[in-house]
Amino acid sequence: MDPVIYKVSEFTREARALLEDNFTGIWLTGEVSNLATPASGHVYFSLKDDKAQLRCAMFRNRRMRHTTNLVDGAAVVVRGTVSIYESRGDFQLIVDYMEAAGEGRLRQQYEILKKRLADEGLFDETKRRAIPAVPSRIGVISSPSSAAIRDVLTTLARRFSLAEVNVYPVTVQGKAAAADIGRAIAQARLAPTPDLIILARGGGSLEDLWAFNEEAVVRAICDCVVPVITGIGHETDFTLADFAADLRCATPTAAAEAATPDHKEMHLLILNLREQVLKGMNYTLRSVAQRLDATQPRIRHPHERLAHQSHQLKALAQRLRNVWNAKTQNTRHVATRLAQRLAGNSPKQRLRHLGTTHKNIKKQLITEAIQVAHLADRRLTALESHLRALSPLATLERGYAIVHTEKGDSLVRSVRQLATGATIQTRFADGGAQSRVESVSREQPGRVTEPRSTERKR
Repeated sequence: MDPVIYKVSEFTREARALLEDNFTGIWLTGEVSNLATPASGHVYFSLKDDKAQLRCAMFRNRRMRHTTNLVDGAAVVVRGTVSIYESRGDFQLIVDYMEAAGEGRLRQQYEILKKRLADEGLFDETKRRAIPAVPSRIGVISSPSSAAIRDVLTTLARRFSLAEVNVYPVTVQGKAAAADIGRAIAQARLAPTPDLIILARGGGSLEDLWAFNEEAVVRAICDCVVPVITGIGHETDFTLADFAADLRCATPTAAAEAATPDHKEMHLLILNLREQVLKGMNYTLRSVAQRLDATQPRIRHPHERLAHQSHQLKALAQRLRNVWNAKTQNTRHVATRLAQRLAGNSPKQRLRHLGTTHKNIKKQLITEAIQVAHLADRRLTALESHLRALSPLATLERGYAIVHTEKGDSLVRSVRQLATGATIQTRFADGGAQSRVESVSREQPGRVTEPRSTERKR
């Protein structure tokens, strides 16, 4: 198989494409040497350590966003894309970002905080709120003396001067900046509440933009009740506030443009809508006119309609009279039949029959009541005789007596219950007596003594 023979330009072009496709966004740290700053505004230098060096180039558009004081011997951290300068075949790094080597610690803190907040869901894109198409009130949070606030206000006035703009001045750099920005976001939520908030700042180094990487600012943006648009730094500057915002723009001017509609576009839209409304109205008017023309032949003069309705009314009145007469005649026939039936069922005859029946039943009830009373009287007499035979009074009438203690609460059945000098109550058939016991004599068992009569002989 024959070897592939490249031209030098072809080989360097393919080598460049291979490097740029596979080595993009490379971070390197080292010491600046061989620094050259020609009038074109580009910067050329070598990045070296104790064992190797690498040619680097930073073009003018990137250098303008870089604020690090670049001198030979400076320790820096750069980010760029590996490439080949085809004219000389030089292996080099095209730098798009540079910071002092001391900023590496901030970069590490940035990545750690970014991961933690992302794990909490603060950067979830599904939670982002929609930006209103035509805001009536816009809140701007920025430094009052910065170029960013001037760019934002100029753009808002140019694009959509109808919107009311409320500026919340804050410090955007320094230790107190994060707390100041958080308070401004919370204050913007109070009445009058804006439809959206623009958080703006010009470009700078990672350290300059650090206030927008603070956790307090990120949480304030997430807790805000209205959408937040960020325009912080330049196109390559990404802060944690950008990830939390509902819309991230590359610059403050771009944020102002994204927050408002262009008044020219709005004017064209209104003209188009006006044209559509006019067309719709004309179509509706034509449709109504056609319907009116189609309905006109069916419209009758009021006199004709009144005459027709008068004729209908007379016909209905005659029908009503006929129905009424027929109903009255039928009612009379029914009343006559009911009167005849009522006469045949007169209550007088029934009352006479019931009177006779009542007398017979009354007489029978009196006879049966007398018989029942005689029978009950005889039964009562027999029961009385039987009761007298069983009554203790009959026993007393035969000469017996009942002896009680003095108080009469117990019956004396034996002499053992008596003591000499005790008072006793004696009950006879015709009355009672109270007496005192003079003596007590007890008879022998088995001996029966007839009671002595208490009556005196006459």
